Amino acid sequence: MSESMDPTTAEQIDRCNETGRTPVVFVHGLWLLPTSWDRWAAVFEEAGYTALTPGWPDDPETVEEAKANPEVFAKKTIGQVADHFAEIIGGLENKPAVIGHSFGGLLTQMLAGRGLSAVSVAVDPAPFRGVLPLPISALKAASPVLGNPANRHRAVPLTYEQFRFAFANAVSEDEAKELYETYAVPTSGAPLFQAAAANLNPWTEAKVDTKNPDRGPLLIISGEKDHTVPWAIANASYKKQERNEAVTEIVEIPNRGHALTIDSGWREVAETALAFVQRFANAHEPQPAGSALAATR
Repeated sequence: MSESMDPTTAEQIDRCNETGRTPVVFVHGLWLLPTSWDRWAAVFEEAGYTALTPGWPDDPETVEEAKANPEVFAKKTIGQVADHFAEIIGGLENKPAVIGHSFGGLLTQMLAGRGLSAVSVAVDPAPFRGVLPLPISALKAASPVLGNPANRHRAVPLTYEQFRFAFANAVSEDEAKELYETYAVPTSGAPLFQAAAANLNPWTEAKVDTKNPDRGPLLIISGEKDHTVPWAIANASYKKQERNEAVTEIVEIPNRGHALTIDSGWREVAETALAFVQRFANAHEPQPAGSALAATR
């Protein structure tokens, strides 16, 4: 076990290999922790999969710990986190489904582009090199980080007002406050700077191999009212991905913002993801990790 592999993740890998079921690896995004996937994990477990909810390197276990020690998030880069999840998948005996939200959705596509996933779902995914739209709402949502160049090397929290705009604009004030208290943590500023400069930097880590024939089926889910990753960004990602020979689909969930994986309507999104995964990755007939899933349009 490498130094970046925490004991909890190692235990999840061992449990998954012991069950023999198809793994589902959940990848969280900025300002959230792995616990944001707990309800999703239960849904997939009930459907016959084995769920893994790894953190990014050095993620605290609780929101309280994260707020008390925000500096642990600083300087984590997209490439570092992608390699961390690739190592986790490398420890699995069967090729997993991978589901990610926001920057986790970008990481999901990166892992799929490496041929590491049997099927992938990217929920409101952050943009990668080649995705050109820059809606005003996305720039505003990112401004708490991008507004200060020094934030590249810092851990950056969101105020409630910033969280309300970026995540919880499509829910009530009471629910927004509850989500903020329950889930919001500081995050590394580096990935936002990397994504913002991706189209100017040929060597960026924020890039996806969309042409790999071993990418496997991919679903992109977009929240209709998402300020952080509006439809223009999600659809531009889809347009890049649909050139792949594997199945590529996109669906828009009405009246939902960036908090769609954690708000009171989370189950609709989880079931949309589950239905797609079930089409291509049988829960009881896992695919060996070394093989590629053949898919046709």
